[in-house]
Amino acid sequence: MKPFYRTPLGERVYIFVIYLLITMLCLSIVLPFLNILALSFNAGKDAERGGIYFWPRVWSIQNFKEVFASSNIVTAFGISLFRTVVGTVASVFLTAMGAYALKSRTMPGVRFFTLLIFFTMLFSGGMIPYYMLLKSLHLTNTIWVYIIPSLYSAWNLIIMRTFFQQIHPSLEESARMDGYNDFAIFMRIIMPLSKPVIAVIALFNAVGHWNDWFTGAFYVRSAKLRPLSTLLQEMLTRAEAMRSKLESAAGMNQYDALEKMQVTGDSMKMATIIIVVAPIIIIYPFIQKYFAQGVMIGSIKE
Repeated sequence: MKPFYRTPLGERVYIFVIYLLITMLCLSIVLPFLNILALSFNAGKDAERGGIYFWPRVWSIQNFKEVFASSNIVTAFGISLFRTVVGTVASVFLTAMGAYALKSRTMPGVRFFTLLIFFTMLFSGGMIPYYMLLKSLHLTNTIWVYIIPSLYSAWNLIIMRTFFQQIHPSLEESARMDGYNDFAIFMRIIMPLSKPVIAVIALFNAVGHWNDWFTGAFYVRSAKLRPLSTLLQEMLTRAEAMRSKLESAAGMNQYDALEKMQVTGDSMKMATIIIVVAPIIIIYPFIQKYFAQGVMIGSIKE
């Protein structure tokens, strides 16, 4: 490999432009997150003055104390953790089984079933029919409303089916010669060789479950069954309503209202964002390698 200073001028300009674009893209992602982190650890009243970018001006953890002061926060965290773990594991396993069946070109009606699944990606019944369906299945106001309706995703199914089709058929043929049935081949051959796509689909499902506040807000009435995202959304709504109420009080302007508040809606919002995204950021490095690395390399030799 030639040193950079010995490469032609045109190639050096091209490399410089590529690195510049990558750097700008990274900064566009990292800098807003640093700003949110700084505002979450800054005193709410002080943050209203503005001028905070990447470092808190008045350090405070009052924003996080206010978020965790709710009596239902532990229960909500448990609900979110349960639905994320159980929902992700069940969805990945069942989606992989469906994708393994659809990858077979000899299965009768495989094209029809694939087209039928793809059709669901184009049209939706709407919110009211969907609610009526959940109610008729007795899923509303239960913890299973978070898991059962999201077990299958047509998009994830097609992604996994496409990956399974890239696995060389000779592996399955060799396994059948050794006496393996379809389920044994799926568990001992297909799944171990599909770690990259399993990691990607698992991450998609986990992020979707963890960040979903809509289901808890519209399909669950019990406060004890609401996940963390829904609870935090309600807390933000109450904080904004309290601020509006104080500002609308007779003879009180915005600055007088701020003096009576320990935190603001904006500061709580930043703390909420950090609480929601922190688990995903912690987990992501452990599965990031599967996005770029394939375990199929060198597994087939003919």
